[in-house]
Amino acid sequence: MPSLLRKPFRRSTTLIGVVTAAGLLVTACSGNDSGMSGMDHGTSGAPVSGQDMPGMAMPAGDGLAAESAGFRFAPETTSLPAGQPSAFRFRITGAGGAAVTAFQPEQTKLMHFYLIRTDLSGFQHLHPVMAADGTWTADLAAAQPGTYRAYTQFTTKDSAGKDVPLVLSRQVTVPGDAPGTPLPAASAMTTVDGYTLTLGGDKLMAGMSHELTVTVSKDGKPVTDLQPYLDTYAHLTGFHAGDQAFAHLHPHGKAEGDHGGPALKFEATLPKAGDWRLFVQFQTGGVLHTAAVTLAVG
Repeated sequence: MPSLLRKPFRRSTTLIGVVTAAGLLVTACSGNDSGMSGMDHGTSGAPVSGQDMPGMAMPAGDGLAAESAGFRFAPETTSLPAGQPSAFRFRITGAGGAAVTAFQPEQTKLMHFYLIRTDLSGFQHLHPVMAADGTWTADLAAAQPGTYRAYTQFTTKDSAGKDVPLVLSRQVTVPGDAPGTPLPAASAMTTVDGYTLTLGGDKLMAGMSHELTVTVSKDGKPVTDLQPYLDTYAHLTGFHAGDQAFAHLHPHGKAEGDHGGPALKFEATLPKAGDWRLFVQFQTGGVLHTAAVTLAVG
């Protein structure tokens, strides 16, 4: 089987549940953490295949525009304070610059907000709260100096009442000097909070649909107690190393019960070749974990 990464993928004898031919859907979802996510299982804990989650429309574009389809991402500021938590406020405006106040839930949330530095570090995924006037507030954790991009992912309706799923973004800065973080090399494995996540499947090619699997283990044993998070057993978001293009990885099916895992299945379609930084978020014991891994796309 072709490798998912640059180097041949070797099975680990210490990791149980490495899947050989599986699937992982690459489209991007959001939350308030860092890590890898975007996987889903049925009530038996086995991967659910065949259908994406209901109500999860695919946004058009790469998420790098501030305006699309007549809607605009309008933040109150494009600068954040360094080294301290802050409240980032913004609106989504429509025709005539009026604030949009009607949104459709996507994975249980009306708005997904992401923040990431240009070196693909400092990832944050939050679900802002909207005031009656259409102003959203995202409570950000402290950010280190550098240039960032803020993304809003949402679904609203156009004048004809048709759903419009969008990802809009703007560049924001955090003043000060800070060294960049080198992008970790592509790998088939990553760890977070004692959990090991292993990628399996064919090597991904840009613009083509492939199967990818994320398998979760701990202490060499398969994990089968993943809890629902945003109606799935994991949430997966990707960012392109070249230009920060955004991809939301949609899982198949819907989570039911606290017994997801160990293999999480997706169908991956990443639009551009090069390195992608994937953030996987999953929940166990009421704690949300965020893992990150670099994936090479041919």
